[in-house]
Amino acid sequence: MKQPPRIGAREFADRRRELMALMEPDSIAIVPGSLPRYRNQGVAMRFRQDSDFHYLTGFDEPEAVFALIPGREHGESILFCRERGADVERWHGAVTGPEGAMACFGMDDAFPVDDIDDILPGLIEGRSKLYYAMGAHPRFDDRVISWVGSISSDRRSGTRPPGEFIELGQYLHELRLHKTKAEIIMLQHAASVTSHAHRSVMEKLAPGMMEYEIEAELHYQFAVRGARESAYPSIVGGGANACIFHYVENDQRLRDGDLVLIDAGCEYGYYASDVTRTLPVNGRFSVVQAALYEIVLQAELDAIAEIRVGNHWNRPHEAAVRTITRGLRDLGLLDGSVDELVASGAYQKFYVHRTGHWLGLDVHDVGEYRVGGQWREFEKGMVCSVEPGLYIPPDASDVPAEMRGIGIRIEDNVAVTATGNVVLTESIPKRIVDIEAAMGAGNGS
Repeated sequence: MKQPPRIGAREFADRRRELMALMEPDSIAIVPGSLPRYRNQGVAMRFRQDSDFHYLTGFDEPEAVFALIPGREHGESILFCRERGADVERWHGAVTGPEGAMACFGMDDAFPVDDIDDILPGLIEGRSKLYYAMGAHPRFDDRVISWVGSISSDRRSGTRPPGEFIELGQYLHELRLHKTKAEIIMLQHAASVTSHAHRSVMEKLAPGMMEYEIEAELHYQFAVRGARESAYPSIVGGGANACIFHYVENDQRLRDGDLVLIDAGCEYGYYASDVTRTLPVNGRFSVVQAALYEIVLQAELDAIAEIRVGNHWNRPHEAAVRTITRGLRDLGLLDGSVDELVASGAYQKFYVHRTGHWLGLDVHDVGEYRVGGQWREFEKGMVCSVEPGLYIPPDASDVPAEMRGIGIRIEDNVAVTATGNVVLTESIPKRIVDIEAAMGAGNGS
């Protein structure tokens, strides 16, 4: 069996060097990791490291803190983490410990996190600038402010606090926005696992199933391929439930003749996939369903075509809106010229959300969409979702009855290349003929 991809220690070290190159001299950056989270009393949820912390360290144990000090004589990358101990490891499994962090994660220095109050203020003292994501970790914010305050209150002894706090995200998140070759491989693997899951659902879907049965099949297919977490709560919305954008109850029976909207993607090695397909529960689109579906499909294809170096972020959305508006007018759901309908926002009665978002370590990944007040341009290595949709409200009295309560969304993951783009989720059927063939293969029709 082929070994699944992973990010190596060298890449994490490269990321730290890139961040240091953006920092001012005589500065320090502090990045806290995630704390354990609890489902209820005494029952911990599966741990998931903070994405910024993981991006810089690859260290995935709770209660850790990372400091980066460019030019520090005794080491620039410093980790505070839990110490090893028989009692802790008996309950929670192996702990890396400070020595292991240096040996396995390329840290220049490492200390027990219980000693952080004695050590980190001394590392902050004398630095002119402190890079930190204030507000992202409220509980840790208080500790940082306390450390800086203690340094300020002790000026008689010659100590000097940082003269400036700088928002770390404006530098770190720009690095995260531009994916390396290794990151694209991770995202492609997540997309491939998600593809298996969606294809399996197409083969098994049938009238009478519960929405949660589809959800269970998706999660099973993720897990057996090593992706034990979903990137977000899966949406399985049959019939009019598909018109609820963030529907997650998934507890209704799927009816013959309805469509079901399935928005689900796995997380693999911290990298997310985000895919939506809309399927006919009985394996065949009706004439009305197909007419609406083709509008959304063409909007998605037109949007993807706009994702290339030099085009700005809003071009795919503009293309999708125009195609959707034209399709709605041609079906008689809107009246007027396409230009006038787009300008007035008439399409928003049936399509109200954006056409995509950045994708990476977070399903709605970091990175600005505007730079200097202007839509930013696509660059090689950026990855985004493309997800136009149509949602006909069940109570839309001015719409033909056979169209009411139909929700359709089609979503793929797209990476920008030097010459255009690559659709990472291309292997998941989305054309009507391909969907019906995939579903027919599973039910023997």
